[in-house]
Formats: sequence, structure tokens, C-alpha cells
Amino acid sequence: MDAAEFRRRGKEMVDYVADYLENIEQRPVYPDLEPGYLRSLIPNEAPAEPETYEEIMKDVERVIMPGITHWHSPYFYAYFPAASSYPAMLADMLCTAIGCIGFSWAASPACTELETVMMDWLGKMLQLPEHFIAGTHGHGGGVIQGTASEATLMSLLAARCKAVRRVQASNSELPEAEIFSKLVAYTSEQTCKHTFMCYPNNLLRFLFLPGNKENMWMHIDAAYAGSAFICPEFRPLLNGVEYADSFNFNPHKWLLVNFDCSAMWVKKRADIIGAFKFEPLYLKHENQESGLVTDYRHWQIPLGRRFRSLKLWFVFRMYGLSGLQAHIRKQVGLAKEFESLVRADKRFEICAEVIMGLVCFRLKGSNELNQDLLKRITNGREIHLVPCQLSSRFVLRFAICARTTESRHIQQAWHHITQLTFELLQEPNH
Repeated sequence: MDAAEFRRRGKEMVDYVADYLENIEQRPVYPDLEPGYLRSLIPNEAPAEPETYEEIMKDVERVIMPGITHWHSPYFYAYFPAASSYPAMLADMLCTAIGCIGFSWAASPACTELETVMMDWLGKMLQLPEHFIAGTHGHGGGVIQGTASEATLMSLLAARCKAVRRVQASNSELPEAEIFSKLVAYTSEQTCKHTFMCYPNNLLRFLFLPGNKENMWMHIDAAYAGSAFICPEFRPLLNGVEYADSFNFNPHKWLLVNFDCSAMWVKKRADIIGAFKFEPLYLKHENQESGLVTDYRHWQIPLGRRFRSLKLWFVFRMYGLSGLQAHIRKQVGLAKEFESLVRADKRFEICAEVIMGLVCFRLKGSNELNQDLLKRITNGREIHLVPCQLSSRFVLRFAICARTTESRHIQQAWHHITQLTFELLQEPNH
């Protein structure tokens, strides 16, 4: 494929993607096939001779699309949003074309510097404490990780390294293995209380407010909810972040930035660099001691990294803060609409307070009854839900996920659920 054909095929692909997304609700949201379906549809070995682009695109519809769960369908209500927008897709195209591997400032200065500035932009949208903002003189800063799991692991490893060094500073003879055996990490099961919400003030009062005499590292993971904190009405839920040593959330869940893009901030970047610093001679450069230079390989587990900040830059500029807030508020409103439909039907109950874009609900009755209902919903392939367990109860989750979800989709989804419920309750065993 030369440049001329790439231009032609690229335009065709943009049309294909636009058509796919514009008509995605026409496709069954969940695939109807058995494990192993794909192997019989393609050869057992790679082709010895080149094949045409037309043949490949025919097989996209024949082989790939039948096995796709359509995460961006307005009838997809499972898990959490997998954010996407046209500006983010265009930015990812540019990221792929540039193809830099940004393990150091010298490897591509724009890749590093735009990330630092975008993380400051995003931190200011969230009204994070000043110590998380890198600026030009700050001691903290932000970095884009792949996932929230990765960010949490980075925090745990940095906290462990800091604790070990603190102990060894006063007892240099103590072996590292013995120190490891005495370290403790505190976490929550589902958060806390009967409402399944976390009340950070209780934790802070118990562990942190008396001067944090135990020198504990506090990490906050707001993977899904963090995006909502750009809205003033939701920002109070983040109160207490000033006591944290690190904080992360996923713009790729709810902020219109496609996967992967997990935003992580640290109060003191020296803590994370101290745990992961990697300085072989071939990666050193003459500007690395400058106070204005960040080498992000010291902030992550992989050595290489993509130019992911382009997605943030495009989305922030093309939506603006007001557009991003409107997106969040619209989806919260849709969740509230679904909640009202559930509450109006006495056969159902709401299982946790609806604060953002997630509704946890169930049929009044046994876990088996709700398992049967979910099985019918899944087999119907008109909408897609997944369950969770709250206080030993089997609960259905209804998450507003797709950017294109509208009220009519919510109404149609509820109609489908109630129709299946009616059929289920007509059976003698129920």
C-alpha cells in the first residue's frame, strides 16, 4: 500500500467507521455464537501471497462483526462506559501516524511536554489541590497510565518502596524481606456502609488527621466517578483528596477519550520516580537534569509509551469544559429517568442510591429469580446488562454507557425488561 492508496483507503475507512457508529443500534448488541466460532472462518496459516484490501474488508463483516459486543451501542448498559468521540479517534490516528515512543523527553519533546500540560489542565478542571499540579515549580504532577489497575499498582509499589527506605534509614541491617512481611495495605470491600458508599472522613479521622503519624500512603481510585468531578455539583464527593498521596481516574470511561487513558497524579513525584527510576546510558540525554524536563519512563511499568495526551488535547479543545459537563449531566439524567421507571414498578426495587450514571436494581424475590431474568435479557440480545453482588443479593446493573444514548433508548430498554419479566413471572415455578 503506497501513499496514494492509503489516502483512498483511509477515506473509505473513515466512512466505514462513521457508518458503523451511526447505524450501530441496528446491530444486535450482544453476539449470538459459541466459543471457538472464529477459527473455522479463517485459514489455519497466514497467506503466502498478499491479499487485497477489499477481501480484508469483506471479512471484517463476515468474521469480525458477528463476534463483536457493541460497546458503543445505545443498548449497551453493561460494565461502565468505554468513552469515545470523533475528536479522540482523530487524535489517535495522528498518534499512530507519528508513532513516537515517549520514554524520555529527548525521545519526543512534544509527547512529554503536552502530557504534563494536559494533566495540569485536567487537574485544574477537577479542582485538585495545588500540590498535584506540576506547573513549572510544583513537586507533584500527573501521568497517563494505561488503566486504573495499573495506576493503583504503581501507587502500591511506590508506597512500599518509600516505606522500606524509611525503615532502612533507621535500621540499615534489617533485610528487605523482613520489612515486606510487616507491611499492611488497607482497602475497602465494596466501599462502606449499607449504602455501599465510602465515607472518607471516617477513614481520615481514624488514620490520617492526627498528623499521619504512621506515614501511611493514601491512594484514591475514582476510575469511573472521577470524570463527574468536573461538574461543581459532584465535586464535593472528592473532598478529602487533599490528604491523598496519589489519585487516579479513567477519562477513557466517561470523559469522551477512548481507551487507554488513565489519569494519575502524585503529591510528590520524587516518591514515584524513586521507586521506578531506570537510567541506562543509552536513555540519558543532556537535558535530563533540567527542572523543566520529565522522563515518564520513571513513572510507569513499561519503558515505552504512546502519545496519548493528543486525545486529551483534541477532546478538551473541541468540547470545552462546558461540553464535557453537559455530557456527564445528560447521562446522569438518563440514569435518573431509568431509576424513576424502576421505582414506578412495584415488582422491582432499587438497591443503592443513584448518584451518577449507574442504577443497581432487582426483581423483588430470590437471587435465582433475578439470575433467570438476566439470562433472558442476555439471550434476547436486544440490550446488554451485567450483574453484581451487594450484601449477598444478586443485583442487575444498568449503566448509561454510549455517548449516543437517548431517552427513547432508555424507554425501549425498560419496555424490554418488563416484557421479559412478565413472561418470567407467568411460569409456574415463579
